[in-house]
Amino acid sequence: MARWGQAGFLDRQQVYRWETGRREPEEWLPFLEQVLHLDLSDDNEPQFADTVTAVMLLGGNDVERRQFLAASAAAGLAALDLTDAEAVTRRVNRPGPVAVGMGEVSAVRTMTTTLGDAASELGGGHARHLAVRYLTVDVKRWLHGRYTDTVGRELFAATSELVHLIGWMARDEGNQGLSQRYNVHSYKLAAEAGENELAATALRGLADQAIDLGHIPTAVRLAEACEHRGRKLSNPKALAYYRNTLARAAAADSDRTTATQMLTSAQAAIELAPARPGQSWASHYSHGRWAHESGMIHAKLGDYAAAEEHLHLALDIHGLDRKRTRAIVLADLGHVQLKRGNTAQALTTWNDFLDWSDGVQSVRVNDGLTNIAARLPSIPDSPAAQELGERITART
Repeated sequence: MARWGQAGFLDRQQVYRWETGRREPEEWLPFLEQVLHLDLSDDNEPQFADTVTAVMLLGGNDVERRQFLAASAAAGLAALDLTDAEAVTRRVNRPGPVAVGMGEVSAVRTMTTTLGDAASELGGGHARHLAVRYLTVDVKRWLHGRYTDTVGRELFAATSELVHLIGWMARDEGNQGLSQRYNVHSYKLAAEAGENELAATALRGLADQAIDLGHIPTAVRLAEACEHRGRKLSNPKALAYYRNTLARAAAADSDRTTATQMLTSAQAAIELAPARPGQSWASHYSHGRWAHESGMIHAKLGDYAAAEEHLHLALDIHGLDRKRTRAIVLADLGHVQLKRGNTAQALTTWNDFLDWSDGVQSVRVNDGLTNIAARLPSIPDSPAAQELGERITART
């Protein structure tokens, strides 16, 4: 009943085989723990063979606010473990509560796009609870439903996209551990569905997070795995996306040679890409996002002139119009301008940042506010800096 919402899918013979040790209740274990209020794991954090079961339990804990995890390098590298090649096959044509077709798959993708658009505009903190509820109620019922192999693989892929979005939302809220767990599950679902691009994108998310958390060797390994998967794709936006990820990891690792090579290769790929978003997940990697990321990699390498050029390219030419995205680029641009000694320009840029970030719930925006406030005292005798500080104080 915990699994299906109704009785009839578990019989006495199955339980007898568990009791006599003839079979192990691997797939049923989390439900037994839930119903009997037990913890049968060795480390109080059960490992499940079934990815669908694991991600639903993660989502359930997320909804109930019981899951507060710290991100670690080990958890990120867990995504590189062998995945379950027969995960979809085992679920095909099984008895379930509802018949599932491509209409349900399309519904998942439509909801993911809608929720992603809202999060891109206003920050991940606005809609994550809606995405998690959708995963653990509607999508859960379909994953446990009846479907063909073709529909099953498309359903796993669509769920991977939704789970990846929830992981991004959790990270944008500042919940790094939860984000990492969702990204690991997104990778496994994509790999089990045979979707190489989605798997690479999930690895990209883990690598990017590892860089931000300071797990640089882990970040390099994940970025290398991401870029390696990306080589099999013909989508130029995907190639640029994954190569810039490795460039950022290499720059953080002080590997200037690799970083420069990947930057050049990413630029060559994005120059071949159409401006309009495509249908695939990585096809939404825009020229503006490429320019922003490239600018910050140049800044990490100490080339602030190239960094400012790319950030202006993102803002002025490619026209980033999402409030959250434009605000983050403006915050970064102000820091680069300050590094170059252009104090007046930096203050003007940061005032624009405050305008665009109003109402956005994002840890990236909050970090921008904190970092700007920390640098203002180093600008002496500046009425403009004092006025900006007052605006920040009023916001916080």
